[in-house]
Amino acid sequence: MAVHIRLRRIGKNPKGKPHFRVSVFDERKGRDSRIIEELGYYKPTTGVAVLKKERIATWEKNGAQLSATVKSLLKKDK
Repeated sequence: MAVHIRLRRIGKNPKGKPHFRVSVFDERKGRDSRIIEELGYYKPTTGVAVLKKERIATWEKNGAQLSATVKSLLKKDK
């Protein structure tokens, strides 16, 4: 299975106030397909990132690819 961990924009956000969830997706399906698992959230306006690092590591060991943004969030969070 081609699995990727990337950000998903959520909610009806007013302009300039985005927030995202870090989610696991099957990339063979469409962009707005159903997620497999949620691994945290990120609010760029405040810089808050809450990540489930153990679950991300587990998915990564099983072959999941991280997006560039998720990689940078993991580096910042260390």
